[in-house]
Parts: sequence; structure tokens; C-alpha cells
Amino acid sequence: MCTVCGCGDAHHHYGQGVARAHAPGLSQARMVKIEQDILGKNAEYAQRNRARFREQGILALNLVSSPGSGKTSLLTRTLTDLKGQYPLAVIEGDQETSQDADRIRATGVSAVQINTGKGCHLDGHMVGHALETLNPDPGALLFIENVGNLVCPAAFDLGEAHKVAILSVTEGEDKPIKYPDMFAAADLMLLNKTDLLPHLDFDVALCMEYARRIHPDIEILQVSAKTGAGMEQWYQWLRAHRPEPESPAR
Repeated sequence: MCTVCGCGDAHHHYGQGVARAHAPGLSQARMVKIEQDILGKNAEYAQRNRARFREQGILALNLVSSPGSGKTSLLTRTLTDLKGQYPLAVIEGDQETSQDADRIRATGVSAVQINTGKGCHLDGHMVGHALETLNPDPGALLFIENVGNLVCPAAFDLGEAHKVAILSVTEGEDKPIKYPDMFAAADLMLLNKTDLLPHLDFDVALCMEYARRIHPDIEILQVSAKTGAGMEQWYQWLRAHRPEPESPAR
């Protein structure tokens, strides 16, 4: 019997130590020290980004999801619908290629591509350099589309105001409890591809219950980037969370 969850099946847990992870040849204490060093340095870069966003009244959002959630399609629809209402800018994260950034630029919105190679997430340093190139306008909506991954990006602060988790109805309603750190870190979950619900065996209520089990205060919106259903509620959320630029010091 499993000593962690009590199930009667063979079940190997490698996330139960203080590091909540396993690496051959490294002790839990050593892993914790390495993680603290990496995240501590990242926090410095993230704080610089956050200060810039705050001073310029920029709403920076970290869009996170697994591959295939429709994140880029949702983003391109958002940019097309909101273009002309606010300054818009995008930082695109992928391991390779500039295909998603090209799709963003086709909407007329400026985008900078970050390729992480074998890296599975963006970090504060990468985003800071991208900002130097992108130079978003004061009051902009800045969308940071992270690498498709529901694990690593949860731990790395980019200086954003909010993490927004995109989950599609084609993925399974148990994603929030299988990848709890990401949904615990997100302030908003967009349940995407709802136009496909008539063709799927997907329990929306159960998915929402799982997400709120991990994060009781998470906001959840059901949307379809394809049909536009629910997108206005997403835009209202964006409007409600836009900050005002700080007044210049006297």
C-alpha cells in the first residue's frame, strides 16, 4: 500500500521531501539551496520589471498553459478585438521558432520573440531584456505568453500583475489537481474551446471544483476564442484590472 495517499496500488512519490522534487545525486537540502539561489536572483529581475510596469501604468499578464490549449489563438483574438482601444504589446516565449510571434505581428501588434532552447519557462531576466526592445507604451496591456508548460513557469515571477492560466476543454477536467502549483499561482483561469463541449465528455462543474480546491479564490471564465463566446467577460476583466500610471514625484 502507498504510504503517502493510502491507495492499494504501487505508487512511487518523488515529490514528498522538502524540495518537493528529486534529482539523482543531490540531497533534498542541496536542491533547496540551488532553488533558493535561482529564485532569489530571478526575484531581483522580476522586481525591476514590476517597478517599471507600476511606474508606467502597464498591466502585465503572464499567460500560462500546456501546449494545445489555444493560448495563442485566444491572444490573437484578444488583440484584434481590443486594438485601437489601448496600447498593446506581446512578449512571446517558445523553445524554438518565431511562429507565434509572427501570428501576433500579423494583427498589427508589436511582439518580441524569446526562444528558450531547452529551457521550459521564461524568467525575469529574459523579460527585462525583451522590454528594452519592445518598449511598451505607458498604459499598455502587455501579454507575456509563456512557454507551453504547466510546471516550471509556476515558480518564476516575471514581474507580472497576474498569472492567467488557460485550460482547454480538450485537456481533461483534472488538470488543476494534477498540476496544482500552476493553478495555485494563477488569479484567473480561462476555460477555453467551450464551443467543443457538445462533442466532448468534459465535466465543467468538476473542473471548476478542482480549480477552486487548489485555489479557492481563483476567478474562472468560460470562453471560446473561435466563436467569441465569453470573450467580452475576459475584456471586462482586463479593463477592471488596468492600473493608473503613478504620478511623477514632486
